[in-house]
Amino acid sequence: MTFTSWLRSLFTRGKSSGSRDEAVEDLRANFEARYHRFRQLLTANNKALDIMAEIEEALAGSGPLGMSFVRSRCTRVAANVFKIVQNFTEIAPDKYEALWDRFNDIQSQIDPYLYHHGPEIELPLVLSLDRINKSHEDQVGSKMANLGEVGSRVEVQIPSGYIATAQAYWNFMTHTNLQADIDELIQAAENYKAEQLNELSQTIRRRIVETPLPEALEEKIVGHYRQLEQTLGTGVSMVVRSSAFGEDTPGMSFAGQYLTEFNEKGENLAQSYKNVVASKYSASAMSYRFTRGIRAEDVAMCVGFTPVVDSVAGGVAYSNHPIFAHDDNVMIHSGLGLPKPVVEGSISPDIFVVRRERMKIIQRKIQHKTHRFVYSEDSGAFRMEETEETGKTPSLTDDQVLELAKAVIAIEQHYGVAQDVEWALNREAQLVILQSRAMKQGVDQQSSSQRTITSRPGDEPLLEGGVTASSGAAAGPVCLVRTEKDIAAFPDGAILVAAQAIPDWAILLNRAAGVITEQGGVASHLATVSRELSIPALFGVEKAMQILENGRLVTVDADDRRVYNDRLDNLIRQATPVPGQIKDSPVYQTLRGVADWIVPLHLLDPDSPKFRPRNCKSFHDIARFCHEKSVKEMFQFGIDHPFPERSSKQLKAGVPMQFWIIDLDDGLKPGSHDNKYVELEDIISIPWWALWRGMTAITWKGPPPVDTKGFLSVLMESAHNPALVASMPSDYANRNYFMISHNYLSVQSRFGYHFSTVEALVGERDLENYISFQFKGGAANLDRRIRRTRLVLEVLEDNGFRTTQKRDNVRARMEGFEQSVMEDKLEVLGYLIFHTRQLDMVMTDESAIKRYRQKISDDLARIKDGTDWG
Repeated sequence: MTFTSWLRSLFTRGKSSGSRDEAVEDLRANFEARYHRFRQLLTANNKALDIMAEIEEALAGSGPLGMSFVRSRCTRVAANVFKIVQNFTEIAPDKYEALWDRFNDIQSQIDPYLYHHGPEIELPLVLSLDRINKSHEDQVGSKMANLGEVGSRVEVQIPSGYIATAQAYWNFMTHTNLQADIDELIQAAENYKAEQLNELSQTIRRRIVETPLPEALEEKIVGHYRQLEQTLGTGVSMVVRSSAFGEDTPGMSFAGQYLTEFNEKGENLAQSYKNVVASKYSASAMSYRFTRGIRAEDVAMCVGFTPVVDSVAGGVAYSNHPIFAHDDNVMIHSGLGLPKPVVEGSISPDIFVVRRERMKIIQRKIQHKTHRFVYSEDSGAFRMEETEETGKTPSLTDDQVLELAKAVIAIEQHYGVAQDVEWALNREAQLVILQSRAMKQGVDQQSSSQRTITSRPGDEPLLEGGVTASSGAAAGPVCLVRTEKDIAAFPDGAILVAAQAIPDWAILLNRAAGVITEQGGVASHLATVSRELSIPALFGVEKAMQILENGRLVTVDADDRRVYNDRLDNLIRQATPVPGQIKDSPVYQTLRGVADWIVPLHLLDPDSPKFRPRNCKSFHDIARFCHEKSVKEMFQFGIDHPFPERSSKQLKAGVPMQFWIIDLDDGLKPGSHDNKYVELEDIISIPWWALWRGMTAITWKGPPPVDTKGFLSVLMESAHNPALVASMPSDYANRNYFMISHNYLSVQSRFGYHFSTVEALVGERDLENYISFQFKGGAANLDRRIRRTRLVLEVLEDNGFRTTQKRDNVRARMEGFEQSVMEDKLEVLGYLIFHTRQLDMVMTDESAIKRYRQKISDDLARIKDGTDWG
């Protein structure tokens, strides 16, 4: 099929308006589903890499280690890799099903390290919260055990209440063979596919809520409520929440996976108990256990019952800075009403910072709070309520801030580790602690001044900052790596310097002495491999690519986050090694065993024939493969999904070309869809506007002057391929189609004799941003077309794109940068597809490439500077 025939096949004719409308809706639904899956995949990928980094930190001995850590990390990483594969196989159905075999095989290798069954212990069915502390974790779950510990061992107020214990759960699940029924359902779905998980979950949950409770358990649940009524008043409203084994343990909160019910009373509490227990089999919770091979009956769902705290303010407090471990000031985030929107990050809270030594408020950031989050006992629902004048004042008084800070510090001192505390201030102005858990913090690095280092005069750092991705110090000549061509020229023992910490560069680590990047973090693929190979790596160093030049001898001190000129041998020799765990301890050996199936990255080169599902040997390999391929699959959306021509609308743009728009979701202003034409001011698509700015910033002055050979070349190509002639009768020769949403753009365009495809996703979430570009064709002979393609390729590489070229076809890709950077790069593409028209006809020799490359560079610089072109 010729390209013109392919392009024509994209459009549908002869259909009724109803059929066209249905086709448009199908297209939009497909886009929405794929976009949703892609975002979920990226989120799961990021979480999986974070967990792998935690495992490696533990192996290096950076913190205490126990079996709870080993089990929780294995569970979480498996769950997220499961989600990665699940979403990827939805994006690309029936193409990569072999990934499930690799996933299951790797999981089967991990399972034997994790199985452990303790002795059965007879416990009470219900325990009062005031009788609970941390030692009861195996009876009431971590969440309620932590709350009871705070209430009984620290002088702070917690809600009254009680807990249905693990024994209550086992009794409920076994007294009517409920557990056996559930086991049978799961066994029948042993080879379930991802899309069947929700159906399985609903079936199990329905079975649980329809099963009657043991009479003794129901009597205990309701009986304890009646006792609370004697203290708190008849009809007190209760919160019924989960406290499953493993929930709210360090690094594994299970946030949002289990059910919490509000405004429950009396006999209804028995049904609420069953609803919470049933949420153990939510689809997200089940994915954790299925992917790890844990039997569901091994995880007890304990349930807490506490009165609703009718709060005037609430939020989260950190006993130390949540990111910087050296900052031990107390940080308080506070909002009006219930703490839920602060906890979820859906509002901008007031922020108070308290210096603990003097108990002094050293910083206040007060928001204008237009609403407060409240709970209505009458309706049993949450709602946002206007605050009127109260929104202009702080949500807490100074005395309340200091009281909260003292409470948080007391909790931290009790546990001995930094704490993340959820709190509420009730209508009597009493502080109530709702939840407390250990907080994960970064580890401050030892500075070079603390090591016995003799610095020479003038040894000032060339660069400072960033994050330590892999510990150590190394020296070598700088090698700037921008494109795949730089890989072949990379010298042994060089310092790899790149803009991004992308996994493509991992192939160089066996030759590199150290790594410096402008972007990236400790959870990236490149960081993981650097740590495996003990290659010092410093990521997130601003302007590294500008300041460091090829061949310059430098020393990178990853621990102190500095880069020096020349080689500093003392610094390299005295780089402090991180102390390790006791290597022969059973816990360490267990972690080491599971890490071998989780952390190593074997798939380094996506262009290698070995880059296939069957060669995935670890969870890291699976995550790497899915991430790489999912981006490519997303790039294909505009090509793989045809749309009906007559469903698009023409753009009125005041230019002598026809542009047609199809809105996939929210690319046009509300109310403009009924218009016959699309006006420029109707478009609210971020990537579309960026591309359009590049296309229109500089007026195209027409084709360049062509010599006789160039003209004859065009005639010969047109004679052999009439489809190239723009004057040939065709509905497609002069039309260019844009599929858009607010953050998405896909365009297949013909400008003159060449074809271009641009697909982009651009928004505030850097992780999801990407651009794909393809450029092909021309009217001149192949040699001139190839020179024009090389010109385009070199301009793209100058602007940070990763590129590949085959004859007169160039493909380019960029991803992971912030929105402003992505918009700048789309402007570059807009300029190129508009201003490289017919340049192939004048690509007579190498000097033409150099001449036009300089002109394009000058034009792009003027566009970036905002020059007024009048």
